[in-house]
Amino acid sequence: MSAMSKAAGLRGTLSLKSRVALAMAAVLAVGGAMVLVAALAYGRQAAREAYDRLLVGAASDIAESITVRDGAALVDMPISAFELLALAPDDRISYRIVGPDGETLTGYDTAPLPREEGDVVFYDGAFGSEKARYVSLVRRFAERSFSGPVQVIVGQTLKARTELARDIAQNALIVLGAAGAAMAFFAWLVMRSALLPLPRIGFALRQRDPTDLTPIDLSAPSEVATLVESLNGFMARLDHQMTTNRNLIGDAAHQLRTPVAAIRAQAQLAAEEPDAARREKMVARIHERAVSLSHLLDQMLNHAMIIHRADTAPRALVDLRDVAIEAFEANEPGAFGKQYAVSLDLPDSPVMVRGDMMSLAEAAKNLLGNALNHGRPPVRIGVRSGDRAILWVYDKGDGPPAEILDEPGMRFAGDQSKGSGGLGLAIAHAVAASHAGWISFHATGGGFEAALDLPKDG
Repeated sequence: MSAMSKAAGLRGTLSLKSRVALAMAAVLAVGGAMVLVAALAYGRQAAREAYDRLLVGAASDIAESITVRDGAALVDMPISAFELLALAPDDRISYRIVGPDGETLTGYDTAPLPREEGDVVFYDGAFGSEKARYVSLVRRFAERSFSGPVQVIVGQTLKARTELARDIAQNALIVLGAAGAAMAFFAWLVMRSALLPLPRIGFALRQRDPTDLTPIDLSAPSEVATLVESLNGFMARLDHQMTTNRNLIGDAAHQLRTPVAAIRAQAQLAAEEPDAARREKMVARIHERAVSLSHLLDQMLNHAMIIHRADTAPRALVDLRDVAIEAFEANEPGAFGKQYAVSLDLPDSPVMVRGDMMSLAEAAKNLLGNALNHGRPPVRIGVRSGDRAILWVYDKGDGPPAEILDEPGMRFAGDQSKGSGGLGLAIAHAVAASHAGWISFHATGGGFEAALDLPKDG
């Protein structure tokens, strides 16, 4: 882990390559175990079938060698039978021929009889202290002097079978190991190729200037592209916040320098003015400018707060009637520059939108403040509902200058040529935009209406 990562408090974890390698090892181990079990089972089955055929072949040769003479069954043990069984040289052999009366005609009485009946029956038994495999083959005679079944039993121990099963399993394991190694190698190549975009992204970020928050433009697989999209989204939000902060600082430097200098100069003149009447007028002018400056500063801070909350504040269902009531109740003496009687016009049914109550209320207060400060009575605030939700403010004035109406998002506060209502409209415009809406203006009924036009929810 790098020193920067340690300083940032990042915890070191296994790399992606290590995790994939461990996952591949686990898959290969589990798969190998399953294949080994299957190979052992297949090996045992294959060895059993192969040597069972030898037993049947030897028993058939012996059965074919049985002849009837003078009413008795005679057995001339064929060499071919023992040649077949000699294919398992390390195994011991047992045989037994049983006549129709159950008497042993030849062979070893220790060879066990089968528990099941049938012309050909395979079964397991013992050969002394060892395990053995037996076959019982029945040849039926129907002659005058001799009739009935003659049972030929042949068995052998299991050493050759066990060795054959082991060889089959070992060969399967070798093939599995080679295939697993090949799979691991190709998986490593694929993983290395898949992870190449991550170092490229890290290198591109390290080479950037600290103030460069433009989107990363690199080709990447879909999984990594999701990470790049999220990173680009984060940088876009960070750039937006930084731009907002820079604008706030620039606005403060531009908008506050002149009023503060004017207040300072007037205060100095008032301090040096000997005429009490003139000094009182200067003090009143200083107070008026201080109130205007305080209102301007509040609006600038509110604008920055609105932009910040657009990215961070959770959205909930809000009744626009509550927003209008909050703006109406804020119309207290001293809250705005001029005071008129404001009337409230609300529908009976809720008008629901999804948004941030604080931001919407701030927008409504600024629209109402503009009407009170720059419009003419009567002033009304209300809500109406149709395809969209509308919060409107109406007065009998002519409305802001055309350049402000054309660019409601621009800041004209403090620029007397534009009028001082521009910053209030900029706040309302920012709130509307963050709620997927807009500001609408209408000259109607001999007056002017400014409204928040928002999508309804519910």
